[in-house]
Amino acid sequence: MPNNQFKKGELYSFITGLASTAIARRLQKKFNAQKLPVTIEQWSVLYHLWKKDGISQQDLCNASFRDKPSITRLVDNLERAQLVKRVAAATDRRINLIYLTKEGQQLQEQSMKLADQTLNEALQSVPADKVEVCKQVLQIVYDNLS
Repeated sequence: MPNNQFKKGELYSFITGLASTAIARRLQKKFNAQKLPVTIEQWSVLYHLWKKDGISQQDLCNASFRDKPSITRLVDNLERAQLVKRVAAATDRRINLIYLTKEGQQLQEQSMKLADQTLNEALQSVPADKVEVCKQVLQIVYDNLS
């Protein structure tokens, strides 16, 4: 019997989508309670900039799996909130490099702490070996489709 025989509601994408949405909602509530001035979508852009500051908008698109209009809108809003700034690349002025401002850098510690708390809450009764198997399976699924 093939591995893709599921009952209604048991599709991987449905289950992972529900889990992802539940985690995102919980994290947004924590951000709101702490009065952090970002949405989950904006935070995901900041997250990539905390990993590597000064990357292009196209690199943000690739890293976050978002299209150009979505990244442009998110960066516009982050720029208005003074969390990032656009700088034209020295080699090609058509390319905008996105840099964190001091305010954007200062959000990292508190927001990452809240993200860790949220993930720990989500996984609190899941054995570590099951988490590892899940990560491995999802990586294989992703690799198969990339």
